[in-house]
Parts: sequence; C-alpha cells; structure tokens
Amino acid sequence: MSTSTKKRVTVAVAQVSSAGFDTEATLAKLVARTCEAAEKGAQLVLFPEAFVGTYPKGLSFGATIGNRTIEGRNDFVRYFDNAIEVPGPATQSIGEVAAENHIHLVTGVIERDGGTLYCTVLFFAPDGKLLGKHRKLMPTASERLVWGYGDGSTMPVFDTPIGKMGAVICWENYMPLMRAAYYAKGIELYLVPTADGRETWLSTVRHIALEGRCFVLSCNQFSRRKDFPADYDIETTDPEAVLNMGGSCIVSPMGQVLAGPNFEGECVLVAELDMRDIARGKFDFDAVGHYARPDVFRLVVNEKPMPAVVIETQSGQAIRGNPREETTIG
Repeated sequence: MSTSTKKRVTVAVAQVSSAGFDTEATLAKLVARTCEAAEKGAQLVLFPEAFVGTYPKGLSFGATIGNRTIEGRNDFVRYFDNAIEVPGPATQSIGEVAAENHIHLVTGVIERDGGTLYCTVLFFAPDGKLLGKHRKLMPTASERLVWGYGDGSTMPVFDTPIGKMGAVICWENYMPLMRAAYYAKGIELYLVPTADGRETWLSTVRHIALEGRCFVLSCNQFSRRKDFPADYDIETTDPEAVLNMGGSCIVSPMGQVLAGPNFEGECVLVAELDMRDIARGKFDFDAVGHYARPDVFRLVVNEKPMPAVVIETQSGQAIRGNPREETTIG
C-alpha cells in the first residue's frame, strides 16, 4: 500500500534509561513510558538501543589483547542472564503492552541466541504481534567483544497503516550502502535506536532525513551511574554522573527538527508528522529513483541468512545453527 498519501501520524521517542542488568525492572519502565506515549496520542513509540538488556556503557568485561579476567567473564554472565530470547516470555510481555495501548512499539533489546548475544531491534504491532526484528550488522568498536554480527536476513521494512518503518541502529547509520538499501525499500519512518548522544549526532540524523526524504526518529538513553548496580565496574562512582546523555529527536524529510534534541533527562518526545512531506521532499530528490544513476552506480544486497552451520538431511531439510530455524534446500 502507498502510505505517503496518509495525512498525519503522531509518533514518540522514549528517552529513558534501562534499569541496568535488571530486565524485569526495565520492562516495568517500558510499560510506564509506553502508557505515557499513548496518553499523548502517539501511534508509534520508539525505545533506545539495547534498552531491554542494558547498553553496558564504559564496561571493559576485563578484556585486553591476549587476556581475559575471571571478573570480566562474570560480568558477561550477568549480561548473558539479562538478555532475552526472541520469541520468549519478554517478547510476550512487550507485545501485551503494545496491545493494551493500541500502539506500534519498537525497542532495542539484547537478544540471546545459543551462546551469542545480539544487539537487536524488535517491532510490535498495535495488536501485540511481533512483526519481526533487525540485528545490528556491525557492532562498533568494543561492542564486538560482547555482541555477534547480524546478517542481511534481518533488514525488514514493514508496511504498516501509519507508514513504512524500519530500524538502523546507531553507527550502522554511517554505512551509506545500508542506508541506500533502506531507501530502496521505501522507508518512511526511519527509526534510529542509538547510544550516540553527542552534539554531532543531530547533524547525522538531519542528513539522513534529507538524503532519504523520510522522517527520522532518533532515540538514546539518558542514564546516570545510579541507574546501574553498585558493583558496576567503571571509573566513576558518583551516582549523578551522566553515562548516556540523551539527545533524542524527531526530524522531518526536509531536515527540520520537530522535537528535541533533549540533553536534560528522561522524557517522552512527541511530534505530529504530515506524511505528505515525504512526497513534497521527493519532488526534487529521490536517492534511489529519479536522482539515481544506475548506469554508473549500483548496489547489490544479500538478504540470505548466513548461518555458521547448515546440516543437509536426506529429506532435504537444512537445520541451521539455531535449531528453531529450518529451511528447505534443493
């Protein structure tokens, strides 16, 4: 369906901190902020990167080149234990929150699959259905110590009644070819769960809005040292020290900042979007349409699952590394 002809959509970003390494308490915060967004008329609410499961800002996990400590391994065990399975009890709970508030709910989580953790974004429909997920393709810097790599099989753009939505996580947004793939899918609500709260981040999301002629919702946590356990092994012990500085915002297809950025504390930012602004913007620029030069530049995207193990059986079934996933070959 074409969503660019729809009139107006109200959206929200929930700039809120995880309860560090406490998934149950974090889900309680998700409930409260979703209710707040719905009360403000939002049809979509976005939560930050790694919100459910914790973004472990400043934690080293005891690793240096050629060495890992037992304390660091124990830190990872705590992280592993607070990650969630997809689908699983936590996704059931989040879906119920979406359904109770009749809202599209999108949130960052730490997903546990086998022995690996992934930085993942989950999409829930207003009826509570889990629409799907996106796993971060390229963890940034030391994130690679604790997060696995996603592949092209989880790069969805969902055609919903309020617009075509998908998520690109944090510094994935500095991958220009990835952005182009999402533009080619017709993304209209470009969702950015992030952990980057620097002042320069605003210029990044404004550029993406202009380049993709789409609405960009950027959502970061605002957290302090006191949001984490007392034995959280980072340099500062000041309970009021800011670890994640927020900066969440909502930007129009012409680069206008509609809400935020907020660097002051936890909040729910809301904006009403005129979806016709997408067509207004594409009048003179469509990065994968009339402004493209496919005779000079072309992008090939591999969306096949890339499991580490494929076991072929006589029946032609291929059971991948995750036993819950099966596909037929041949």
